[in-house]
Amino acid sequence: MRKLTHILMLGLLVSGLFFSGCKSLKAPEQLPALTPIPDSYNGNTQSSNAADIHWKNYFSDPNLVALIDTALSNNLDLRITLQRIETNKAQIEQAKGLTLPFVNSVSTVGQRRFGKYTMDGIGNYDTNFSNNISENQRIPEFLPDFNLGLQSSWELDIWGKLRARKEVALARYLATIEGRNFVITNLIADIASLYYDLVALDREIDLLKETITLQENELNIIKIQKDAGRSNELVVKQFEAQLLSAKGLEVEIFQRVRECENRINFLLGRYTGRIERTKGLFMSGLPTQIATGIPADLLKNRPDVKQAELELVAAKAQVYISKTAFYPSLTISGTLGLQSFNPQFLISPQSIAYNIIGGLAVPLFNKTALKAELKMARTAQVEAVYNYQRSILNGYFEVNNQLTLISNLEKIYELKRAEVDVLNTSIQTASDLFTTGRASYLEVIFNRKNTLQSRIDLIDVRKRQYFAVIGVYRALGGGWK
Repeated sequence: MRKLTHILMLGLLVSGLFFSGCKSLKAPEQLPALTPIPDSYNGNTQSSNAADIHWKNYFSDPNLVALIDTALSNNLDLRITLQRIETNKAQIEQAKGLTLPFVNSVSTVGQRRFGKYTMDGIGNYDTNFSNNISENQRIPEFLPDFNLGLQSSWELDIWGKLRARKEVALARYLATIEGRNFVITNLIADIASLYYDLVALDREIDLLKETITLQENELNIIKIQKDAGRSNELVVKQFEAQLLSAKGLEVEIFQRVRECENRINFLLGRYTGRIERTKGLFMSGLPTQIATGIPADLLKNRPDVKQAELELVAAKAQVYISKTAFYPSLTISGTLGLQSFNPQFLISPQSIAYNIIGGLAVPLFNKTALKAELKMARTAQVEAVYNYQRSILNGYFEVNNQLTLISNLEKIYELKRAEVDVLNTSIQTASDLFTTGRASYLEVIFNRKNTLQSRIDLIDVRKRQYFAVIGVYRALGGGWK
Protein backbone atom coordinates (compact mmCIF):
# COMPACT_ATOMS: atom_id res chain seq x y z
CA MET A 1 0.00 0.00 0.00
CA ARG A 2 2.84 2.35 0.83
CA LYS A 3 4.50 1.63 -2.54
CA LEU A 4 1.22 2.37 -4.35
CA THR A 5 0.92 5.68 -2.50
CA HIS A 6 4.45 6.64 -3.53
CA ILE A 7 3.69 5.80 -7.16
CA LEU A 8 0.50 7.92 -7.08
CA MET A 9 2.34 10.87 -5.56
CA LEU A 10 5.06 10.61 -8.18
CA GLY A 11 2.41 10.50 -10.91
CA LEU A 12 0.70 13.61 -9.52
CA LEU A 13 4.04 15.41 -9.39
CA VAL A 14 4.82 14.53 -13.02
CA SER A 15 1.33 15.56 -14.13
CA GLY A 16 1.60 18.86 -12.28
CA LEU A 17 4.93 19.66 -13.86
CA PHE A 18 3.65 18.73 -17.31
CA PHE A 19 0.36 20.64 -17.21
CA SER A 20 1.98 23.73 -15.67
CA GLY A 21 4.40 23.69 -18.60
CA CYS A 22 1.55 23.28 -21.09
CA LYS A 23 -0.31 26.19 -19.54
CA SER A 24 2.66 28.53 -20.09
CA LEU A 25 2.99 27.35 -23.68
CA LYS A 26 -0.61 28.26 -24.48
CA ALA A 27 0.15 31.96 -24.04
CA PRO A 28 -0.62 33.85 -27.29
CA GLU A 29 2.29 35.05 -29.41
CA GLN A 30 3.00 38.77 -29.17
CA LEU A 31 3.66 39.79 -32.77
CA PRO A 32 4.33 43.27 -34.19
CA ALA A 33 1.30 44.99 -35.69
CA LEU A 34 1.27 45.48 -39.46
CA THR A 35 1.07 49.02 -40.83
CA PRO A 36 -2.16 49.54 -42.82
CA ILE A 37 -1.76 49.78 -46.61
CA PRO A 38 -2.72 53.15 -48.17
CA ASP A 39 -5.90 53.29 -50.25
CA SER A 40 -4.20 54.75 -53.33
CA TYR A 41 -0.95 55.92 -54.92
CA ASN A 42 -0.80 59.68 -54.29
CA GLY A 43 -4.59 59.93 -54.43
CA ASN A 44 -4.95 58.18 -57.81
CA THR A 45 -7.54 55.41 -57.62
CA GLN A 46 -8.01 53.09 -60.60
CA SER A 47 -10.08 49.93 -60.77
CA SER A 48 -7.98 48.18 -63.44
CA ASN A 49 -4.42 47.00 -62.94
CA ALA A 50 -1.75 46.56 -65.59
CA ALA A 51 -0.37 43.53 -63.69
CA ASP A 52 -3.41 41.58 -64.93
CA ILE A 53 -2.33 42.13 -68.55
CA HIS A 54 -0.46 39.23 -70.11
CA TRP A 55 3.07 40.18 -71.06
CA LYS A 56 2.47 39.29 -74.72
CA ASN A 57 -0.23 41.96 -74.80
CA TYR A 58 1.79 44.44 -72.77
CA PHE A 59 4.82 44.26 -75.09
CA SER A 60 3.75 44.52 -78.70
CA ASP A 61 7.16 44.28 -80.38
CA PRO A 62 7.27 40.80 -82.03
CA ASN A 63 11.06 40.54 -81.74
CA LEU A 64 10.89 41.24 -78.01
CA VAL A 65 8.07 38.72 -77.55
CA ALA A 66 10.15 36.05 -79.30
CA LEU A 67 13.13 36.74 -77.01
CA ILE A 68 11.00 36.48 -73.87
CA ASP A 69 9.44 33.22 -75.11
CA THR A 70 12.91 31.73 -75.57
CA ALA A 71 14.06 32.92 -72.15
CA LEU A 72 11.06 31.37 -70.39
CA SER A 73 12.01 28.03 -71.91
CA ASN A 74 15.78 28.10 -71.51
CA ASN A 75 16.75 30.50 -68.72
CA LEU A 76 19.01 28.73 -66.22
CA ASP A 77 17.90 30.70 -63.15
CA LEU A 78 14.32 29.69 -63.91
CA ARG A 79 15.32 26.05 -64.33
CA ILE A 80 17.15 26.13 -60.99
CA THR A 81 14.02 27.55 -59.36
CA LEU A 82 11.92 24.74 -60.85
CA GLN A 83 14.25 22.19 -59.25
CA ARG A 84 13.81 23.90 -55.89
CA ILE A 85 10.06 23.55 -56.35
CA GLU A 86 10.48 19.80 -56.89
CA THR A 87 12.62 19.61 -53.74
CA ASN A 88 9.95 21.31 -51.64
CA LYS A 89 7.28 19.13 -53.23
CA ALA A 90 9.22 16.07 -52.06
CA GLN A 91 9.37 17.56 -48.56
CA ILE A 92 5.56 17.63 -48.50
CA GLU A 93 5.50 13.90 -49.25
CA GLN A 94 8.12 13.38 -46.55
CA ALA A 95 6.04 15.28 -43.97
CA LYS A 96 2.95 13.33 -45.01
CA GLY A 97 4.82 10.05 -44.56
CA LEU A 98 5.72 10.95 -40.97
CA THR A 99 2.05 10.62 -39.96
CA LEU A 100 1.89 7.00 -41.15
CA PRO A 101 3.35 3.89 -39.46
CA PHE A 102 6.83 2.78 -40.48
CA VAL A 103 6.97 -0.93 -41.34
CA ASN A 104 10.28 -2.67 -42.08
CA SER A 105 11.01 -6.17 -43.20
CA VAL A 106 13.39 -7.90 -40.76
CA SER A 107 15.50 -10.96 -41.42
CA THR A 108 18.26 -11.85 -38.98
CA VAL A 109 20.51 -14.83 -38.31
CA GLY A 110 22.65 -15.04 -35.20
CA GLN A 111 24.21 -17.25 -32.59
CA ARG A 112 24.65 -16.81 -28.85
CA ARG A 113 26.29 -18.59 -25.96
CA PHE A 114 25.26 -17.69 -22.43
CA GLY A 115 27.71 -17.93 -19.57
CA LYS A 116 27.21 -20.92 -17.29
CA TYR A 117 27.04 -18.71 -14.23
CA THR A 118 24.33 -16.40 -15.57
CA MET A 119 20.59 -16.47 -15.12
CA ASP A 120 20.01 -17.31 -18.78
CA GLY A 121 22.74 -19.94 -18.88
CA ILE A 122 21.51 -21.72 -15.74
CA GLY A 123 17.91 -21.43 -16.88
CA ASN A 124 18.60 -22.96 -20.27
CA TYR A 125 20.67 -25.78 -18.73
CA ASP A 126 17.94 -26.56 -16.22
CA THR A 127 15.20 -26.42 -18.85
CA ASN A 128 16.80 -29.22 -20.84
CA PHE A 129 16.12 -31.65 -17.90
CA SER A 130 12.43 -30.80 -17.88
CA ASN A 131 9.91 -33.47 -18.82
CA ASN A 132 7.60 -30.82 -20.30
CA ILE A 133 9.67 -30.30 -23.45
CA SER A 134 10.29 -32.50 -26.43
CA GLU A 135 13.62 -33.47 -27.88
CA ASN A 136 13.27 -30.77 -30.57
CA GLN A 137 12.79 -28.08 -27.90
CA ARG A 138 16.04 -28.75 -26.07
CA ILE A 139 18.24 -25.65 -26.01
CA PRO A 140 21.78 -26.12 -27.39
CA GLU A 141 24.79 -24.59 -25.65
CA PHE A 142 25.62 -22.65 -28.79
CA LEU A 143 22.20 -21.10 -29.42
CA PRO A 144 21.32 -20.13 -33.02
CA ASP A 145 18.67 -17.49 -33.63
CA PHE A 146 16.67 -17.27 -36.84
CA ASN A 147 14.19 -14.42 -37.17
CA LEU A 148 11.95 -13.50 -40.11
CA GLY A 149 9.17 -10.93 -39.87
CA LEU A 150 8.00 -7.31 -39.76
CA GLN A 151 9.00 -4.45 -37.49
CA SER A 152 6.83 -1.38 -37.07
CA SER A 153 6.87 1.94 -35.23
CA TRP A 154 4.24 4.65 -35.23
CA GLU A 155 4.17 8.00 -33.45
CA LEU A 156 0.57 8.98 -32.82
CA ASP A 157 0.02 12.61 -33.78
CA ILE A 158 -2.00 13.44 -30.68
CA TRP A 159 -0.98 17.14 -30.65
CA GLY A 160 -0.97 17.78 -34.42
CA LYS A 161 2.82 18.18 -34.49
CA LEU A 162 3.23 16.03 -37.59
CA ARG A 163 0.36 17.78 -39.34
CA ALA A 164 2.05 21.09 -38.54
CA ARG A 165 5.22 19.83 -40.22
CA LYS A 166 3.17 19.08 -43.30
CA GLU A 167 1.76 22.61 -43.12
CA VAL A 168 5.29 24.03 -42.96
CA ALA A 169 6.35 21.97 -45.97
CA LEU A 170 3.25 23.00 -47.94
CA ALA A 171 3.74 26.70 -47.17
CA ARG A 172 7.37 26.56 -48.22
CA TYR A 173 6.45 24.66 -51.37
CA LEU A 174 3.95 27.37 -52.30
CA ALA A 175 6.56 29.99 -51.39
CA THR A 176 8.99 28.47 -53.90
CA ILE A 177 6.26 28.65 -56.55
CA GLU A 178 5.91 32.35 -55.79
CA GLY A 179 9.69 32.57 -55.96
CA ARG A 180 9.50 31.11 -59.46
CA ASN A 181 6.87 33.70 -60.38
CA PHE A 182 9.13 36.42 -59.02
CA VAL A 183 11.97 35.12 -61.20
CA ILE A 184 9.64 35.19 -64.23
CA THR A 185 8.57 38.78 -63.51
CA ASN A 186 12.15 39.97 -63.22
CA LEU A 187 13.30 37.91 -66.19
CA ILE A 188 10.69 39.46 -68.48
CA ALA A 189 11.49 42.95 -67.21
CA ASP A 190 15.24 42.43 -67.55
CA ILE A 191 14.99 41.20 -71.14
CA ALA A 192 12.64 44.04 -72.09
CA SER A 193 15.01 46.60 -70.53
CA LEU A 194 18.04 45.13 -72.29
CA TYR A 195 16.15 45.00 -75.57
CA TYR A 196 15.24 48.68 -75.48
CA ASP A 197 18.74 49.54 -74.29
CA LEU A 198 20.01 47.73 -77.39
CA VAL A 199 17.57 49.55 -79.68
CA ALA A 200 18.62 52.87 -78.12
CA LEU A 201 22.28 52.04 -78.77
CA ASP A 202 21.40 51.28 -82.40
CA ARG A 203 19.81 54.72 -82.64
CA GLU A 204 22.93 56.32 -81.18
CA ILE A 205 25.11 54.49 -83.71
CA ASP A 206 22.92 55.71 -86.58
CA LEU A 207 23.14 59.23 -85.21
CA LEU A 208 26.93 59.02 -84.89
CA LYS A 209 27.31 57.70 -88.42
CA GLU A 210 25.26 60.61 -89.70
CA THR A 211 27.31 63.04 -87.63
CA ILE A 212 30.61 61.51 -88.74
CA THR A 213 29.59 61.89 -92.40
CA LEU A 214 28.77 65.58 -91.86
CA GLN A 215 32.01 66.15 -89.95
CA GLU A 216 34.03 64.52 -92.71
CA ASN A 217 32.39 66.84 -95.25
CA GLU A 218 33.11 69.85 -93.06
CA LEU A 219 36.74 68.76 -92.63
CA ASN A 220 37.15 68.49 -96.40
CA ILE A 221 35.72 71.98 -96.82
CA ILE A 222 38.09 73.38 -94.16
CA LYS A 223 41.08 71.75 -95.92
CA ILE A 224 40.04 73.34 -99.21
CA GLN A 225 39.71 76.71 -97.47
CA LYS A 226 43.18 76.26 -95.98
CA ASP A 227 44.65 75.52 -99.40
CA ALA A 228 42.95 78.69 -100.67
CA GLY A 229 44.42 80.71 -97.81
CA ARG A 230 41.07 81.36 -96.14
CA SER A 231 41.81 79.13 -93.11
CA ASN A 232 44.79 77.77 -91.19
CA GLU A 233 46.22 74.53 -89.82
CA LEU A 234 44.80 75.11 -86.31
CA VAL A 235 41.25 75.12 -87.66
CA VAL A 236 41.93 71.93 -89.61
CA LYS A 237 43.27 70.21 -86.50
CA GLN A 238 40.28 71.26 -84.40
CA PHE A 239 37.81 69.83 -86.93
CA GLU A 240 39.91 66.70 -87.27
CA ALA A 241 39.96 66.22 -83.47
CA GLN A 242 36.18 66.59 -83.39
CA LEU A 243 35.87 63.87 -86.04
CA LEU A 244 38.17 61.52 -84.13
CA SER A 245 36.19 62.08 -80.94
CA ALA A 246 32.96 61.05 -82.72
CA LYS A 247 34.62 57.93 -84.14
CA GLY A 248 35.95 56.98 -80.70
CA LEU A 249 32.47 57.36 -79.23
CA GLU A 250 31.13 55.11 -82.01
CA VAL A 251 33.59 52.35 -81.09
CA GLU A 252 32.62 52.67 -77.43
CA ILE A 253 28.95 52.25 -78.28
CA PHE A 254 29.72 49.21 -80.43
CA GLN A 255 31.33 47.67 -77.34
CA ARG A 256 28.21 48.40 -75.28
CA VAL A 257 26.08 46.79 -78.00
CA ARG A 258 28.14 43.62 -77.84
CA GLU A 259 27.91 43.47 -74.04
CA CYS A 260 24.15 44.01 -74.18
CA GLU A 261 23.71 41.27 -76.78
CA ASN A 262 25.82 38.90 -74.69
CA ARG A 263 23.74 39.64 -71.60
CA ILE A 264 20.52 38.87 -73.48
CA ASN A 265 21.99 35.62 -74.82
CA PHE A 266 22.96 34.68 -71.26
CA LEU A 267 19.39 35.22 -70.06
CA LEU A 268 18.20 33.14 -73.02
CA GLY A 269 20.47 30.30 -71.90
CA ARG A 270 22.62 30.20 -75.03
CA TYR A 271 26.15 31.16 -76.05
CA THR A 272 25.53 33.02 -79.30
CA GLY A 273 22.64 34.21 -81.37
CA ARG A 274 21.63 37.28 -83.30
CA ILE A 275 19.31 39.61 -81.42
CA GLU A 276 16.72 40.77 -83.90
CA ARG A 277 15.20 44.14 -83.04
CA THR A 278 12.71 46.62 -84.40
CA LYS A 279 14.18 50.11 -84.70
CA GLY A 280 11.38 52.10 -86.27
CA LEU A 281 9.07 52.15 -83.25
CA PHE A 282 11.62 53.33 -80.70
CA MET A 283 10.87 57.04 -80.84
CA SER A 284 7.12 56.64 -81.38
CA GLY A 285 6.09 53.26 -80.00
CA LEU A 286 6.07 53.99 -76.26
CA PRO A 287 3.30 52.04 -74.46
CA THR A 288 0.35 54.10 -73.28
CA GLN A 289 -0.06 55.14 -69.67
CA ILE A 290 -0.84 52.07 -67.60
CA ALA A 291 -3.39 51.57 -64.83
CA THR A 292 -2.01 50.85 -61.35
CA GLY A 293 -5.09 49.73 -59.44
CA ILE A 294 -4.89 50.15 -55.66
CA PRO A 295 -1.95 49.32 -53.34
CA ALA A 296 -3.86 46.37 -51.85
CA ASP A 297 -3.51 44.65 -55.25
CA LEU A 298 0.17 44.15 -54.42
CA LEU A 299 -0.89 41.42 -51.98
CA LYS A 300 -2.28 39.27 -54.79
CA ASN A 301 -0.07 40.31 -57.70
CA ARG A 302 3.49 40.67 -56.41
CA PRO A 303 5.10 37.24 -56.03
CA ASP A 304 7.63 38.46 -53.45
CA VAL A 305 4.81 39.73 -51.20
CA LYS A 306 2.92 36.44 -51.52
CA GLN A 307 6.14 34.54 -50.88
CA ALA A 308 6.78 36.54 -47.70
CA GLU A 309 3.20 35.84 -46.58
CA LEU A 310 3.68 32.09 -47.05
CA GLU A 311 6.96 32.21 -45.17
CA LEU A 312 5.03 33.83 -42.33
CA VAL A 313 2.55 30.93 -42.38
CA ALA A 314 5.44 28.46 -42.23
CA ALA A 315 7.07 30.36 -39.36
CA LYS A 316 3.82 30.26 -37.37
CA ALA A 317 3.51 26.51 -37.85
CA GLN A 318 7.16 26.08 -36.86
CA VAL A 319 6.47 27.84 -33.55
CA TYR A 320 3.67 25.36 -32.86
CA ILE A 321 6.00 22.45 -33.66
CA SER A 322 8.55 23.82 -31.20
CA LYS A 323 5.82 24.09 -28.54
CA THR A 324 4.70 20.50 -29.02
CA ALA A 325 8.22 19.34 -28.21
CA PHE A 326 7.28 20.05 -24.56
CA TYR A 327 4.22 17.78 -24.80
CA PRO A 328 4.21 13.99 -24.32
CA SER A 329 4.88 11.89 -27.40
CA LEU A 330 3.15 8.56 -27.74
CA THR A 331 4.92 5.91 -29.81
CA ILE A 332 3.68 2.41 -30.55
CA SER A 333 6.19 -0.14 -31.75
CA GLY A 334 5.96 -3.84 -32.37
CA THR A 335 7.22 -6.85 -34.24
CA LEU A 336 5.47 -9.80 -35.85
CA GLY A 337 7.24 -12.75 -37.42
CA LEU A 338 8.73 -16.19 -37.11
CA GLN A 339 11.53 -17.01 -34.68
CA SER A 340 13.31 -20.26 -33.90
CA PHE A 341 16.71 -21.59 -32.88
CA ASN A 342 16.22 -24.50 -35.29
CA PRO A 343 15.75 -23.53 -38.97
CA GLN A 344 13.68 -26.61 -39.76
CA PHE A 345 10.93 -25.34 -37.43
CA LEU A 346 11.11 -21.67 -38.56
CA ILE A 347 8.22 -21.92 -41.04
CA SER A 348 5.59 -23.27 -38.67
CA PRO A 349 2.71 -21.85 -36.60
CA GLN A 350 4.57 -22.71 -33.39
CA SER A 351 7.36 -20.23 -34.35
CA ILE A 352 5.07 -17.21 -34.55
CA ALA A 353 6.37 -14.45 -32.27
CA TYR A 354 5.22 -10.91 -31.70
CA ASN A 355 5.47 -8.01 -29.28
CA ILE A 356 3.81 -4.63 -29.02
CA ILE A 357 4.98 -1.73 -26.88
CA GLY A 358 3.40 1.63 -26.22
CA GLY A 359 5.73 4.33 -24.93
CA LEU A 360 4.88 7.75 -23.52
CA ALA A 361 7.78 10.20 -23.29
CA VAL A 362 7.42 13.47 -21.37
CA PRO A 363 10.27 16.02 -21.08
CA LEU A 364 10.55 17.07 -17.43
CA PHE A 365 14.00 18.40 -16.57
CA ASN A 366 16.83 20.10 -18.46
CA LYS A 367 14.61 21.68 -21.14
CA THR A 368 17.28 24.19 -22.13
CA ALA A 369 17.59 22.93 -25.69
CA LEU A 370 13.80 22.82 -26.19
CA LYS A 371 13.38 26.33 -24.82
CA ALA A 372 16.16 27.61 -27.06
CA GLU A 373 14.52 25.99 -30.09
CA LEU A 374 11.19 27.59 -29.21
CA LYS A 375 12.87 30.96 -28.75
CA MET A 376 14.51 30.68 -32.17
CA ALA A 377 11.18 29.74 -33.76
CA ARG A 378 9.45 32.72 -32.18
CA THR A 379 12.26 35.03 -33.28
CA ALA A 380 12.00 33.66 -36.81
CA GLN A 381 8.26 34.32 -36.76
CA VAL A 382 8.76 37.96 -35.76
CA GLU A 383 11.41 38.27 -38.47
CA ALA A 384 8.91 36.85 -40.99
CA VAL A 385 6.36 39.50 -39.93
CA TYR A 386 8.90 42.28 -40.49
CA ASN A 387 9.94 40.77 -43.82
CA TYR A 388 6.29 40.63 -44.93
CA GLN A 389 5.77 44.26 -43.93
CA ARG A 390 8.98 45.27 -45.71
CA SER A 391 7.99 43.52 -48.94
CA ILE A 392 4.66 45.39 -49.00
CA LEU A 393 6.35 48.70 -48.20
CA ASN A 394 9.00 48.10 -50.84
CA GLY A 395 6.39 47.25 -53.47
CA TYR A 396 4.37 50.37 -52.69
CA PHE A 397 7.34 52.71 -53.06
CA GLU A 398 8.59 50.95 -56.19
CA VAL A 399 5.25 51.63 -57.89
CA ASN A 400 5.14 55.16 -56.51
CA ASN A 401 8.64 55.96 -57.74
CA GLN A 402 7.98 54.61 -61.22
CA LEU A 403 4.74 56.59 -61.55
CA THR A 404 6.53 59.79 -60.57
CA LEU A 405 9.37 58.97 -62.96
CA ILE A 406 6.97 58.39 -65.88
CA SER A 407 5.31 61.75 -65.27
CA ASN A 408 8.60 63.65 -64.99
CA LEU A 409 10.19 61.93 -67.98
CA GLU A 410 7.33 63.10 -70.18
CA LYS A 411 8.18 66.70 -69.25
CA ILE A 412 11.92 66.10 -69.67
CA TYR A 413 11.36 64.55 -73.10
CA GLU A 414 9.33 67.52 -74.36
CA LEU A 415 11.96 69.97 -73.14
CA LYS A 416 14.81 67.94 -74.59
CA ARG A 417 13.03 67.62 -77.94
CA ALA A 418 12.55 71.39 -78.10
CA GLU A 419 16.27 71.81 -77.30
CA VAL A 420 17.20 69.44 -80.15
CA ASP A 421 14.98 71.37 -82.58
CA VAL A 422 16.67 74.64 -81.66
CA LEU A 423 20.17 73.19 -81.95
CA ASN A 424 19.40 71.47 -85.28
CA THR A 425 18.35 74.85 -86.66
CA SER A 426 21.49 76.50 -85.32
CA ILE A 427 23.81 74.05 -87.13
CA GLN A 428 23.09 75.48 -90.56
CA THR A 429 23.13 79.01 -89.17
CA ALA A 430 26.58 78.49 -87.62
CA SER A 431 27.90 76.99 -90.88
CA ASP A 432 26.60 79.91 -92.95
CA LEU A 433 28.07 82.47 -90.53
CA PHE A 434 31.41 80.67 -90.53
CA THR A 435 31.48 80.61 -94.34
CA THR A 436 30.91 84.37 -94.49
CA GLY A 437 33.45 85.01 -91.73
CA ARG A 438 30.94 86.22 -89.16
CA ALA A 439 31.44 83.21 -86.79
CA SER A 440 34.58 81.49 -85.60
CA TYR A 441 35.35 77.82 -86.14
CA LEU A 442 35.14 77.30 -82.37
CA GLU A 443 31.50 78.38 -82.45
CA VAL A 444 30.81 75.87 -85.22
CA ILE A 445 32.55 73.05 -83.32
CA PHE A 446 30.87 73.97 -80.05
CA ASN A 447 27.47 74.07 -81.71
CA ARG A 448 28.01 70.72 -83.44
CA LYS A 449 29.15 69.10 -80.17
CA ASN A 450 26.14 70.42 -78.25
CA THR A 451 23.74 69.24 -80.94
CA LEU A 452 25.19 65.74 -80.97
CA GLN A 453 25.07 65.48 -77.19
CA SER A 454 21.53 66.82 -77.08
CA ARG A 455 20.31 64.29 -79.65
CA ILE A 456 21.99 61.47 -77.71
CA ASP A 457 20.35 62.78 -74.53
CA LEU A 458 16.96 62.71 -76.28
CA ILE A 459 17.47 59.04 -77.16
CA ASP A 460 18.50 58.37 -73.56
CA VAL A 461 15.36 60.04 -72.20
CA ARG A 462 13.20 57.92 -74.51
CA LYS A 463 15.02 54.80 -73.30
CA ARG A 464 14.40 55.82 -69.70
CA GLN A 465 10.72 56.19 -70.53
CA TYR A 466 10.68 52.60 -71.73
CA PHE A 467 12.52 51.53 -68.59
CA ALA A 468 9.97 53.34 -66.40
CA VAL A 469 7.02 51.69 -68.15
CA ILE A 470 8.72 48.32 -67.76
CA GLY A 471 9.60 49.16 -64.16
CA VAL A 472 6.05 49.96 -63.13
CA TYR A 473 4.85 46.72 -64.76
CA ARG A 474 7.45 44.84 -62.73
CA ALA A 475 6.62 46.76 -59.55
CA LEU A 476 2.90 45.97 -59.91
CA GLY A 477 3.74 42.25 -60.14
CA GLY A 478 2.98 41.74 -63.82
CA GLY A 479 4.43 39.18 -66.18
CA TRP A 480 4.06 35.86 -64.32
CA LYS A 481 0.36 35.20 -64.93
